[in-house]
Amino acid sequence: MEYKVVEDIKIVCKLLNINEAELANLIGIDKQTITRVVQGKTLLSQVYLENFYDFVSKRNIELNKIKEMSYRENCINDKKLLFHGSKTEIIGDLSVEKSKDSNDFGKGFYLGETLEQSINFIEGFANSNVYIIEFNPSNLKFKKFDVTNEWMLTVAFYRKKLTKYKENAVLKRIINEIESVDYIIAPIADNKMFKIIDDFINGELTDEQCKHSLASMNLGMQFVFKTQNSLKHLTLLEKIYVSESERRQSRINKERNSKLSDDKVSIAKIQYRGKGKYIGELL
Repeated sequence: MEYKVVEDIKIVCKLLNINEAELANLIGIDKQTITRVVQGKTLLSQVYLENFYDFVSKRNIELNKIKEMSYRENCINDKKLLFHGSKTEIIGDLSVEKSKDSNDFGKGFYLGETLEQSINFIEGFANSNVYIIEFNPSNLKFKKFDVTNEWMLTVAFYRKKLTKYKENAVLKRIINEIESVDYIIAPIADNKMFKIIDDFINGELTDEQCKHSLASMNLGMQFVFKTQNSLKHLTLLEKIYVSESERRQSRINKERNSKLSDDKVSIAKIQYRGKGKYIGELL
């Protein structure tokens, strides 16, 4: 899947009230090249792709957010717009087998609800991409998690932290449910969140302290597609380019939100100290 560069060039020229030759001059390429790109006779090189999209970002044109809004407006009849951040790019057919079995819910194809979530995931990788995907949930079985004990235990299990409890009846029931559905909706658990879950598993936090600490971080929800059949309900709409300027802004936003989350987590640990149960009491 190629970027929709031709459409983007036309949009940017319209928004800035300039022609293609003027745009070429502003991003440092000759006008013959940009003419050939618009005519579909050639593709922009990686260097010029970065030049173009970095220029767009620095002109405060939030092109990718505009696309997100536009696609949402056209997403109807119970269909849902989702986003996949890829550290490289999607090659070939979608497959649940291409992922690691130590992810939050084991092997699966993972998507987020917003563009911002996906950019946060790939902001540290220079050749990364974000895919805009339409999901049709018709006739699929799913399980939804909130920030609960069940969710915490599940993530810990799939991340290989509950090996000694693998025969526990509670865990077996949860895992059997997960393996019987097509997709899962659940809170996102990043590495910082998993550190909190790890403290819970190691008996340093009660379930109440853990739940309220995790809820304070509020990273949004993820959709995890567990079966090949569920992947047939996904339609790739567009691969979007994320410039270094956008990734840098994402890092700034993440750092700002991280400080707020850390403070909220510290307060939650104090407020719920001594309340709830430890892991050994639950399992």
